[in-house]
Amino acid sequence: MTDHNAANLYDAIVVGARCAGSPTAMLLARRGYRTLVVDRARFPSDTVSTHLIHPPGVAMLDRWHLLDQLVATGCPPITTYSFDLGPVTISGNPCPADGAATSYCPRRTVLDQLLVDAAREAGAEIREGVTLDELLIENGTVAGVRCHASDGTPMVERARVVIGADGAHSRVARAVAAASYHEKAVLSVAYYSYWSGIPVDNSGWVVRPGQGFAAFPTNDGLTMLLAAWPYAEFQSVKKDIEGNYLQAVQSAFGDRLDVAHREERVVGGGVPNVFRTPFGPGWALVGDAGYVKDPVTAQGITDAFRDAELCVAALDAAFNGTRSFDDAMGDYQRGRDARVLPLFEFTAQIASLAPPPPELQQLLGAIDGNVQAMNEFVSLFAGTISPADFFDPAHLDRLMGSLR
Repeated sequence: MTDHNAANLYDAIVVGARCAGSPTAMLLARRGYRTLVVDRARFPSDTVSTHLIHPPGVAMLDRWHLLDQLVATGCPPITTYSFDLGPVTISGNPCPADGAATSYCPRRTVLDQLLVDAAREAGAEIREGVTLDELLIENGTVAGVRCHASDGTPMVERARVVIGADGAHSRVARAVAAASYHEKAVLSVAYYSYWSGIPVDNSGWVVRPGQGFAAFPTNDGLTMLLAAWPYAEFQSVKKDIEGNYLQAVQSAFGDRLDVAHREERVVGGGVPNVFRTPFGPGWALVGDAGYVKDPVTAQGITDAFRDAELCVAALDAAFNGTRSFDDAMGDYQRGRDARVLPLFEFTAQIASLAPPPPELQQLLGAIDGNVQAMNEFVSLFAGTISPADFFDPAHLDRLMGSLR
């Protein structure tokens, strides 16, 4: 890697301090690397997000010694996933990942603050209220950042690598012209708010042709209620987002809303479905900056955590000279893509909010009521069984045979 030979050189500058950036900075700092994080927000602050941390993400929090802190916030555990698909409702307990079979749906004001604090405690320097203006590029290699504080104070910092952890509309990705692939159109739009007086014990999805809903318990005794529409209906929905949202959740949750109270405004929107090349000379991408998909399977936070681990392992190999930057980061990209592409395609199918194809309807009807089969199906959404494995013909033959 390039050594800029500057006294104030950081090993890494991370742009974005939420669920991709702070874990990346924390893990780098724990390995002894001098790390700077900049974010235009000041924490705690909210952001639009599906919130759900599936069992693989929970296992990573445990591995990082942060799970007890999350549990201490009072965020309720989720052990059962339920999918109301019209003719059939599939409920089950996800298969475990690294010993974790529980999920959590924390408010981002809670989770992001916890992660920022962990990065700071690990030794990363955190600068809040700092906005990226541009990347410093020298001889075709990213060499640092030019930023400004909220009061306008300019700052220039240099690093061996700049990591974009700044979300689906990443400025870092745009600045380096990161190549896109596996791209799909925006498939759905979703809006949500927080309600009191409508407690739920576990997570629930409702999927109907042309409409989707979800309910997740979160901090402070609140429940997040979400409604989704195919993207083709976005122009109609956005004419009265709040009214359309309220009408939708009323149709899904009925008289349960009569004793409930909406505590906050309605937020949401749609996201692209795209992979981006996650590295190049002097730069890397993690989380939604490098790969983003429709939120219907709520994988964003778990993916961000996993990216942090994989990217930091690759950077460590490059920093300590055991591998070249291109070789190590190439493995990061290939490993990421192989892991998430099957779920990317499965998510796109669900996010279309179209009726399930006949073969899937037949399968769902067959597994209804079979505990093991239902557990395996909900594990698709939990990210503990890959769609490539679940829908493998040999597996389906065994599964259907066991149900006869």
